[in-house]
Amino acid sequence: MPDVVSFTAPFEVALVPTEAQPLAPGTVRVRTWYSGISAGTELTAYRGSNPYLTGTWDAERRLFVEGAPTFGYPVEGWGYSEVGEVVEVADGVEAPAPGDVVHGIWGHRSEAVVPAAAVRDRVWTGEDALAGIFARVGSIALNAVLAAEARLGDRVAVYGQGVIGLLATRLAVLSGAEVVAVDGVPDRLETARRMGASHTLAPDAPGGAGAHVREWSGGGVDSAIELSGNDRALHEAVRSVVVDGTVVASGFYQGGAAHLRLGEEFHHNRVRIVASQISGTPLALGPRWDQPRLVRTFMEQVSRGRVDVRSLVTDVLPAAEVASVFERLDRGDPDVLQAVLRFPAAPEEQ
Repeated sequence: MPDVVSFTAPFEVALVPTEAQPLAPGTVRVRTWYSGISAGTELTAYRGSNPYLTGTWDAERRLFVEGAPTFGYPVEGWGYSEVGEVVEVADGVEAPAPGDVVHGIWGHRSEAVVPAAAVRDRVWTGEDALAGIFARVGSIALNAVLAAEARLGDRVAVYGQGVIGLLATRLAVLSGAEVVAVDGVPDRLETARRMGASHTLAPDAPGGAGAHVREWSGGGVDSAIELSGNDRALHEAVRSVVVDGTVVASGFYQGGAAHLRLGEEFHHNRVRIVASQISGTPLALGPRWDQPRLVRTFMEQVSRGRVDVRSLVTDVLPAAEVASVFERLDRGDPDVLQAVLRFPAAPEEQ
């Protein structure tokens, strides 16, 4: 039987057996090799803090409203950074073909049946199949950089140097911006420098990181991207930009925002706060940009060697050991950057 990662209750997660899905017209069966853990999003299921677990999402009104939770435990198959091999295709499906290695979104499960159209353009021919797990997180980072309108000659602050923050740092540099990276983990700041950041800063700098960013940039950065999901960091991002500057709020914020004060720099500097979320691209870009283009553009940078994703992988562990890695992520183990679940189908040489 295939297996799936299941969050059975807050702080409880395990790999459990599940029923195999039948092929349907227009689908393919993918056997998973690797599945990357997106710590920020998935810890909300592990900790029970995800708003879907406590409120009702009214999709038509696009509001969280009082009522029964949208879904409850067990939460199965979370994950959106998968790589695997096509092993079976439905009648009439010409592409992808059996034997193709594809990246896509089908959750932490040993196999999945997915629409052929969803992975048809996601065949990965790069030497390192593990790189495919970065397609989604890379497109999230690119979406934030596009929202920041980073361009040649700009100065940009990136708050939070987890995986997505580091990728945003690299993509902003590739866009021509000079980047200051902010994070509390020294090793991540060192990685940010390797990604091209020209200056790094700890968030607990005396007077606040925002003031130091303003000093470094000579009056404020053109834009700031917040990717830690911390309301203190969002407030410092607001403090760091120029008059009429832009702050891109791309973190997944949980609970309230007691440290975000809107009567101070936000008000007096006319700061624009823009939400960046992967379900949509910046409105100013119009129909030219969509999710497939984000993925395609990012993976082209990876295949050309302009973004080194492999160096961000710190842990590759058997999927059966999923509980141990979530325990480390929950306690903030600084040695974990990108953790990857390895399924039995993955070839030995990988």
